[in-house]
Amino acid sequence: MSLDIETNSYGGGFATPPVDAANAFRAAMNAMARPGSVQDITGAEPPAGISAAAGCLLLTLCDPETGIYLAPDVDSPALRSWLAFHTGAPFVAVDKADFALGSWQALLPLDQYPIGTSEYPDRSATLIVELTEFAAPNVNLTGPGIKDSTQFALPDVGACQGNAAQFPLGVDFFFTCQSQLAALPRSTTLLAKD
Repeated sequence: MSLDIETNSYGGGFATPPVDAANAFRAAMNAMARPGSVQDITGAEPPAGISAAAGCLLLTLCDPETGIYLAPDVDSPALRSWLAFHTGAPFVAVDKADFALGSWQALLPLDQYPIGTSEYPDRSATLIVELTEFAAPNVNLTGPGIKDSTQFALPDVGACQGNAAQFPLGVDFFFTCQSQLAALPRSTTLLAKD
């Protein structure tokens, strides 16, 4: 490991871990409880190549018991070193992932991730999808946590509808961009906008 990677892996974590982790966890849970709502999340400065929002999520949700899959577009020695130092989470193959990080295209196909079992539907992966922007809405969301309906932009409405059709199985999503995130749990119903 080069000295530069080693030095960078120690920095960029939460400055005040109890406070920053609590704020990040609240933002993540608010996003999951209110699908399609965009939340601010700050406190970490991950290595180049991923957003601050994705870095905050990983620091908050990952530990030595949660396996991380890094898609090829974000996988780097610097990110691996940073996550290993700050979370202790192991890096795993895609079919063993508790969390997976990357762009939408790099994370496909969705059927390669754990979707849980009928006895343990919670044993599924959560995908952290890096976006370049939160685009114009292309889908109406309804379901738990949504009063009436809300609009959101998904990178592939059909694939997300297919995932939701497996409920209570399936994967959950966080969408991250810069210092913001939104979530789409598998319990959400999706209807493409006309």
